[in-house]
Amino acid sequence: MRMGLAIDASCDLPQAFLQKHDIAIMPIAVRVDNDTFKDDRAPAEVQRFLDLKLGSRSHSAETEPCSVEDVQKLFLEKLVLERDCVFCLTITATRSPINEHVNKASFGVLKNYRSVREPAGISGPFLMRIIDTRTIFAGSAPAVYEATRLIAANEQPAAIRERLAHVANNSYGYMLPRDLYYLRARAKKKGDSSVGLFSAVLGSTLDIKPILRGYRGETGPVGKVRGFEHGTEVLFGYAAKRVHAGLMVPMVCVSYGGDLAELPKLPGYERLRAACAECNVELMEAPMSITGMVNVGEGAVTLGFAAEEHVAEF
Repeated sequence: MRMGLAIDASCDLPQAFLQKHDIAIMPIAVRVDNDTFKDDRAPAEVQRFLDLKLGSRSHSAETEPCSVEDVQKLFLEKLVLERDCVFCLTITATRSPINEHVNKASFGVLKNYRSVREPAGISGPFLMRIIDTRTIFAGSAPAVYEATRLIAANEQPAAIRERLAHVANNSYGYMLPRDLYYLRARAKKKGDSSVGLFSAVLGSTLDIKPILRGYRGETGPVGKVRGFEHGTEVLFGYAAKRVHAGLMVPMVCVSYGGDLAELPKLPGYERLRAACAECNVELMEAPMSITGMVNVGEGAVTLGFAAEEHVAEF
């Protein structure tokens, strides 16, 4: 059985990894003032977004996830011909409508795939399995990574789906923003009251940054630090401890909302890198999606891993 993967563009993973495993991307349209971006994780488009230095204006951006019709088009024109089973992984359904769009699209795909496959001489059924990773950005990476391992091992679709659901339920996505004013403005734009004006003013005045976590469909602060650089040291140090404690999937993904060359320079990063090397855990570095930068702000860090349930200690 030919199995494959499709993800929404805000699942942060390195481009080389996506190409190696031929992972299809369900894009997101992003509009900032008069500029429109196709967020499909293409490096050139991410660089164009950074080069325009939209900065504080991005909080007012409009984002439009891949529509039901576009998902159906991707599958019926391409994936049903190239694969017999596709696992679709999305960021948490509580923060984006993409999961709902894919679920709705699946009805049309499963109803019409035979009329596409049979003229091409492809027999047999087509399967489409949808996984809500229940977290965001780099936090979605462990489930995608695990899916590639299971597919390579020729596991059965039912076993893969069960395992991915388990990994998703234990995936942690952490975020460290640089600018609380930006975060508050973006939250207000989306009707999210999680970052109030008082906390934004107080935090910016004292240079206090929240450490946010996406876990089991809920997103919110789990700690606070003084200063972004100190925050990265705390976050990377925490991740290093989790690596030593043992992970469910042998990988950690870190995404950065800017030039990836700056990532290793951040305080605490070498400690995380050393911990991963010592424990034979793959450390993946990814550019943050345009959608991620619009929602958390440029220069932010997100980090993801999968582990048994534990208390966040910040």
